[in-house]
Amino acid sequence: MNLPVIWFGVIIAAWVLFFVLEGFDFGVGMIAGLARRPLHERDAAVRTIAPTWDGNEVWLVGAIGLMFAIFPDWYASVLSSLYLPMVLILLALAARGVALEFRGKYHGEGEERWKDRCDAIMAWSSLLVVALWGAVVAVLARGLAIDEQGEVMGGGWSRSIDPLLTWEAAAGALGAVLAALLVGALFLSLRTTGPLRDWSRGLAVRTGSVLAVGTLAVAVLSGQFVVAVLVVPAAVAVAGAQLRREGLAFTAGAVTIALATVLGLAWHAPTLVPSTLDATWSITMDSAVTSDFSLELISWAALFIMPAVVIYQAFSYWIFRKRISSARVTTA
Repeated sequence: MNLPVIWFGVIIAAWVLFFVLEGFDFGVGMIAGLARRPLHERDAAVRTIAPTWDGNEVWLVGAIGLMFAIFPDWYASVLSSLYLPMVLILLALAARGVALEFRGKYHGEGEERWKDRCDAIMAWSSLLVVALWGAVVAVLARGLAIDEQGEVMGGGWSRSIDPLLTWEAAAGALGAVLAALLVGALFLSLRTTGPLRDWSRGLAVRTGSVLAVGTLAVAVLSGQFVVAVLVVPAAVAVAGAQLRREGLAFTAGAVTIALATVLGLAWHAPTLVPSTLDATWSITMDSAVTSDFSLELISWAALFIMPAVVIYQAFSYWIFRKRISSARVTTA
């Protein structure tokens, strides 16, 4: 049994779950704060993600924790070279969490202004997180300036900033924002009734169309035609939204993000982080893996922990599966 390969697959699966589950959370957050919809519709949008958003972040903890435990050199190269975007991501995640938790804590005069401010913080923090993650994944697919000793070259601010100042990082950031808006809109069309459901479906069609065309353009201009595979699920999501097949559309949107994550993080497998200086200096599974004893110990622990997390989260989504009305409530 090749435990390093199995654990690499588990880590990629954890990242996929994080980006898919938090993808529509971030998308809903951006929509609620930036779309200028009526307050009662924004309330309905926030209620669709309120019971589960914090549980989704367990996969971020799991993915990074497993990178540290299984492939410590992979973890060290990524977090040390890209520490600035990682810090910004953590701060933005904290801001989004505070906005979500405190949004409904104030009642009385000025309640709408309070919610407007919380929605704005939630939207811009969500946008920042999504854009930075998209840029980071694109940078990792491209590679880092790793030297012969396995260290990422550079120092100071430039070590974290320079990798982000590339067209790949910009394309990744824009693609991630569009993908989050797509699945966020599809999630709202799947989980709400009334005017927000219809409006979200239209937003998904427009966003998905731009994403599909943009992805195809990137594939052609870069010569990396494997990227064009993402066009297929994005197009299916658009078609499903147009045909009011909301379950199919949301599934296709989730597949789009999942495929993008796998391509970005496993593009060069078994190389974990390619060196842009010399391919022989790249960080590979064999060079980065921890000891056999640690692998076996972690594997036995994971047999009990990971299924429990999956079952609990699936149960949470099943409990909160019913649609939420976005119609205005009037009193006689």
